[in-house]
Amino acid sequence: MQAAALFWPEAQSTTAGSHVVCATRDDTSRVFSSQTVATPQATCEIVPIAQTETPPRPAMYRTHHCNALRAANIHEQATLAGWINSRRDHGGVIFIDLRDRAGLTQIVFRPEENAEVAAQSHHLRDEDVIQVEGRVAARLTGTENPKLETGEIELVVSRLTILNRAEPLPFPLDAEVANEDLRLTYRYFDLRRPRLSRNLRLRHRVAKATRDYLDGQGFLEIETPILSKSTPEGARDFLVPSRLTNGKFYALPQAPQQYKQLLMVGGIEKYFQIAKCFRDEDLRADRQPEFTQIDIEESFVRPDDIYALAEGMLAAIFKASRGIDIPAPFPRLTYREAVGTFGSDKPDRRFAMKLADFTDDFRASSFKVFRSTIDSGGVVTAINAKGFAGITIGQVDEMAAIAKNFGAKGLAFIKIENGEWKSPIVKFFTDAEKSALQEKLALEEGDLIFFAADKWDVACEVLGRLRLRVAEIQGLTKSSEELDFLWVTDFPLLQFDSAEQKWNAVHHPFTRPHADDLALLEEKRFGEMRAEAYDVVLNGVEIGGGSIRIHEPDLQAKMFAVLGISEEQQQTQFGHLLRAFRLGAPPHGGIAFGLDRLVMLICGEQSIREVMAFPKNNRGQDLMSQSPSEVDFRQLRDLGLKLAEEKK
Repeated sequence: MQAAALFWPEAQSTTAGSHVVCATRDDTSRVFSSQTVATPQATCEIVPIAQTETPPRPAMYRTHHCNALRAANIHEQATLAGWINSRRDHGGVIFIDLRDRAGLTQIVFRPEENAEVAAQSHHLRDEDVIQVEGRVAARLTGTENPKLETGEIELVVSRLTILNRAEPLPFPLDAEVANEDLRLTYRYFDLRRPRLSRNLRLRHRVAKATRDYLDGQGFLEIETPILSKSTPEGARDFLVPSRLTNGKFYALPQAPQQYKQLLMVGGIEKYFQIAKCFRDEDLRADRQPEFTQIDIEESFVRPDDIYALAEGMLAAIFKASRGIDIPAPFPRLTYREAVGTFGSDKPDRRFAMKLADFTDDFRASSFKVFRSTIDSGGVVTAINAKGFAGITIGQVDEMAAIAKNFGAKGLAFIKIENGEWKSPIVKFFTDAEKSALQEKLALEEGDLIFFAADKWDVACEVLGRLRLRVAEIQGLTKSSEELDFLWVTDFPLLQFDSAEQKWNAVHHPFTRPHADDLALLEEKRFGEMRAEAYDVVLNGVEIGGGSIRIHEPDLQAKMFAVLGISEEQQQTQFGHLLRAFRLGAPPHGGIAFGLDRLVMLICGEQSIREVMAFPKNNRGQDLMSQSPSEVDFRQLRDLGLKLAEEKK
């Protein structure tokens, strides 16, 4: 066995004598001036060392990154550092793809070039961190790799330094891992995947493009507090107990809503922030307990001003991240148009399958379900799932379950097969009713009609959900290249909660009523009022939403009263805001974009967890750091808290 097998950063030279060389793969021996320290687990032997000087160590870890060398660098000396992406043994000649954040370079260990270094390479394995020095050479003719930017060259290694060994890997990086919890447990390792590295680079570009654009528009980036006050704004707050004031709590902000409005009162006029927000709510693919918002507020604006600003920002973001131009201005639909046509206030318009209203056509129908629904003020609507008549029994059951989950009492449908309309309900239809269905739905062989008969909002949502599921089964939404931007406007201002017997704000309690509907507030026709609110939608996903705000204290107090917030509660929870409005608050409005959702769409991912560095799983747990976790009783004592004992 040859000596001086490994050179570590601590090694400067060797002198006559002996040292320990470990023959096992777990060798972590380190060469010093007169001895070598090795791990006790290694199998080692004592061998003599010739009295030679170690070659001087390179002055830096690397002269190039692993995607820098090209044919123009052939014959040059270079030093690279990174992770071993893969290793191949071609009859004693070892080829390694060395990886860093920038890319890959093939390095080669040839016995005829340096036998000692070539011998060292036999003990390397995937994800070891190494430094290599050598000569840039052209790859042999026919072995070039056109898929790599460095595919014309390789680095012939003359010196190897092992910077760190990798233990057996928790999972392979070059294969899909179905177990997401395993990936999140080893998230720091999972981040080495090229896909995740790419996603985080794109996220950086999105954030940078946002800052550059808004700075160019005269906006100031201002941070607002994380420790805030708990106020009723929709979702459940995360609470933080105060040690200095026992029995009282901060809340983590669901959004910087009140602070940005107060900045407008403070004369800032144009504010933005890439803000952390926190909501204690049930999780799903596009939702996390902590998320990031592009938060924007501006004084002296109307909705059209916000639309133009947001469209310009999104154009800058997509140009910077994907190199594409997006058309503007975006189309606009009112809330009633969006829901009535697509069954959703965030419609995916990349496929047709529009809802059609048949209320007038079936007003005198002999089919009792339709007739009784219409007589009680409901509607009859339908969609044509084109080419879906071959639906399986399992899919029929799935569709019926979806309909019931969203409020339908049942699901009626008609198949068009072999020129026949197949359904038990067809016998109740008149020729005029059939003609209306044929004309409005453009029925053809192989089509399938789904019906919904209920209150307008229930019927629309049921068909909207069925529409999306059919499109998913038929693969109509797979392409991430098509970008359909849309504004949805004129949302309802208030929604009645029958369970709590109270009115709730559809957006938040600071949203301004539509100017044309202010009289309805005095008439207490709350359900008919529209909000000066707007959402921007991309491919069926809401990526941003905002509104023009209330800036008059009297109007804000009236809105609080409608929401069931007493005068005493108004002062306790929102007194700071009402007092601010009495000191000359300007008209103002804004919008907030979900940065995580936006980056998810740009990256073509299905979950925001794939574009966040350290996300929680779908149970709100950080498996990597094992949080949330129990805390020491002394911490609870300092906070004046005591946990309730669980009932057995």
